[in-house]
Amino acid sequence: MEILWVLIALVMLGFVLLPFLRRRRGAAIGLVSPDHPDAADPANYGFVREEELDIRMPGPDQDLLDVLDVVQRTQDYRAAQQLLAGTEREGERRWQRVQAFAGAASLELQQRPGGVSEAPGGQWLRVWRAEAPKDAGGAAVHAEFLVQQAWRTATPGTDEFRIIMEEAKAACGEAALLAPGDPIPYIVELSVARGLGYSQKDFEQLWLKILDRAPTHMGAHLAALHYWCEKWHGSRELAYEFAEAAAARAPRGSLLAAMPLFAVFEHLPEVTLVSSFWQTEVVTKAVHGALHAVHSARPDDPMLAHVRHMLVFFLVRSERWAEAMNQLVHIDGHVGALPWTLSTDPAAEFAVYRALAVAGYEANGGSPASLPH
Repeated sequence: MEILWVLIALVMLGFVLLPFLRRRRGAAIGLVSPDHPDAADPANYGFVREEELDIRMPGPDQDLLDVLDVVQRTQDYRAAQQLLAGTEREGERRWQRVQAFAGAASLELQQRPGGVSEAPGGQWLRVWRAEAPKDAGGAAVHAEFLVQQAWRTATPGTDEFRIIMEEAKAACGEAALLAPGDPIPYIVELSVARGLGYSQKDFEQLWLKILDRAPTHMGAHLAALHYWCEKWHGSRELAYEFAEAAAARAPRGSLLAAMPLFAVFEHLPEVTLVSSFWQTEVVTKAVHGALHAVHSARPDDPMLAHVRHMLVFFLVRSERWAEAMNQLVHIDGHVGALPWTLSTDPAAEFAVYRALAVAGYEANGGSPASLPH
């Protein structure tokens, strides 16, 4: 048992030191100090500094950033209301924007809980719901806000968690009544279903409502996948079955073909000491499916960055350095996606993998001049 803990400690130490990897043509990748002339330097590729990485979103959405700035600076919800009203209802981008507004309000409340002489953070969302109770966008954001509050402030299984989730469930129902054809309230409820432990029958009924409204919605599929995972209410087999079925029925150009990669990620062993694991058939097949999905997808697909981030994780672990670099040039600057958001410091986690990709790329003869953009 003591030997196992030593091995685990060595693995973790290696990941801490990865940013300082040396790269030299034909040589093994070794450890050097950060100021060594052979230290991997992501800046040579135009990559942004770690402290400048945006942890809020997986990729750029300048309209959303501009509106968030206005809302948080003025505490006036109307810019958010207008943006959501002008965003395609069935599309991925609206779901991402609903999550972003809810997350902003939740974080504001966490940072400024309020008191005798101070209004609580996120007050603009409460005003939005009070002044525009029939606005479907505000209702959806409020439902997602409650879901995020439950996961952020309470422990699953406790009375406090259940109370907030039941409130979120009711809010989902209200949002659905305001916009009968909108899939967003039902997508929000997928997280409620996971938190409250819906039976598989009830979950499947909820899922059918989403399929009726947005059958190829990637964000919805990722949210549903969590329910079917072994750590929640399913199993490895059920999660793989769900992901592979989604990939099999994916229309041309759909990123649903990348779903098996996310299923593999959700069931990774906690500690992987055998490097050959990353070359196994199940991993290789899932990576190839995701690469194919990325190559076939529309360049403006809002979910493309999510898949690229996950690919960076797997390609680096598989020592496929050039392919990892090809993904990094498309997503660098934003790290608000899995797997980085599972870390307490997403920017630092991403920076470690980016540095390793640079080091491996250069150790095998790559350079800034040889990297296509």
